[in-house]
Amino acid sequence: MTVMTRPIRSTYPDWIFDESEIPDPFGYGERAVTFLRALRHPRSKLPHKAFQLDPWQERIVRRIYGPRNANGSRIVKTVVLLLPRGSRKTSLAAALALLHTIGPERAPGGEALFAAVDRKQAGRAFKEAAGIVRADKRLVAGTQIHDPHNSAKQITRADDGTTLEVISGDAASQHGGNPTFVLADELHVWPNRDLWEALQTGLEKTDDDTLLIVATTAGRGQENIAFEIVDNARKVALGEIDNPSILPVLFEADRKADWQDEALWYRINPGLAIGYPSLEGFRRHAKRAETSAAERQSLRRLKLNIWLDGAADPFVDMDIYDSGAEAVDLSTMQGEPCWLGVDLSSSVDLSVIVAAFKDEHDNYVVAPWFFIPADNIEERERLSGAPYHQWVKDGLVIATPGNVVDFRAVEAKVRDLCETFDVREIAIDPALARNLFNNLTDDGLPAIEHRQGSLSMMPAIAELERAIIGGKFRHGGNPVLRFCFANVEVETNSHGHKTRLTKSKKWLSIDGAVAAAMAINRASAGAKYTSIYADPRYSLEDWAA
Repeated sequence: MTVMTRPIRSTYPDWIFDESEIPDPFGYGERAVTFLRALRHPRSKLPHKAFQLDPWQERIVRRIYGPRNANGSRIVKTVVLLLPRGSRKTSLAAALALLHTIGPERAPGGEALFAAVDRKQAGRAFKEAAGIVRADKRLVAGTQIHDPHNSAKQITRADDGTTLEVISGDAASQHGGNPTFVLADELHVWPNRDLWEALQTGLEKTDDDTLLIVATTAGRGQENIAFEIVDNARKVALGEIDNPSILPVLFEADRKADWQDEALWYRINPGLAIGYPSLEGFRRHAKRAETSAAERQSLRRLKLNIWLDGAADPFVDMDIYDSGAEAVDLSTMQGEPCWLGVDLSSSVDLSVIVAAFKDEHDNYVVAPWFFIPADNIEERERLSGAPYHQWVKDGLVIATPGNVVDFRAVEAKVRDLCETFDVREIAIDPALARNLFNNLTDDGLPAIEHRQGSLSMMPAIAELERAIIGGKFRHGGNPVLRFCFANVEVETNSHGHKTRLTKSKKWLSIDGAVAAAMAINRASAGAKYTSIYADPRYSLEDWAA
């Protein structure tokens, strides 16, 4: 009997290597390849310094420009090109930009753009394009290159005024543009959506035959425009979204793949078999990664294109964290013992209440309530990249009027939770919450001080980590809480104990993780230890370290 097995779905672009036919009814794919091969490159080792268009790159070019609608208009409008560092994507991007500036894909008088997070990054792609032009006297004669040290850079085709221009993160000056071609370079480091939205709206008001190419290496975190665009491309590659206008070209390893497997290196780096990046350099990097977590993270992200979580030195593996995303039904918790962790904020941070429930098997269920100042949402979203507007709209974050969180709203929610659940303790750091603490205790509610110094947080962090790693932490997949956990880094003492949860950037939030640690710590103790010094899990030497 033949057993039918379902094929494993993958985002990997096998079509680049399988020699399958790529439709080219009008010959535009062939035309593009012919143009690129006619270019020269100042560093090329081919005869006459011919531009090196390798077979895997040629297949991508044919797939972008070959397929057309019956009227000749392009089918592919957006290309998401996810390539590891060292794959020569800048050279390919520069050549494609010239195809739209001085080549057959240009719109006379049109505008092609190199867009990057800053002027230096955008200048690299421009320098590559300008070098290609200067390597051929025929192109020099037919173009004008404006390449000042500290102002706008531009290549113009002399006979029809088509331009290639460099722009960077100053989005406010970009809303007047009408580009026909945009290369968005290294999207993973763009800090917010401003420039992206300016470019998209510019493309949409030009005509129906524009092209956007996103060329990037893998980044960190999920609450940013780069992850959103790449993840959407993944869905197209998997067939979950039917959108032929998007071409996903995603060279990325699975998060759980063996980063030491050289066969994997070759699979994810299409130029490695041809000599780039350096195999010996790759091996040296892998050797350093054997003893350095930072080097290992660097290799996985930059050379294997594994999208990492927000923190450079993460507190927990977010794949393990995500295993606790099973839905949480709080209605089943009514009347159950509950412990609250409350973390009130300055104007920069979120305020949060986290409720923790514990069963007889030491499993925890947590539920968060987040608060944000309404006047700070715009700035917070711009600086962090997180979709705070959407979170407020979805009811995941409560916006209070003004530029600081209204602590009265937090207090009202605490009181509401005390009426709903059997709240045994309300753990509060008194640093910003003295009034809240006094108000609750004056009314007989079980508020206790839980300072966020190392003495209190060391057992809290240890218990939180134990619960997550042990698969005993259910959080319902709350995206704001996940954002907080993905941003968490830790400080350790001389004994190796984790003593404090920290973050690498001011506008990244970790407040949900801090409050969760406080709540779980008290749930774990079950109010058995009224003093942290009585906790038998730690010795005097630990506290003194």
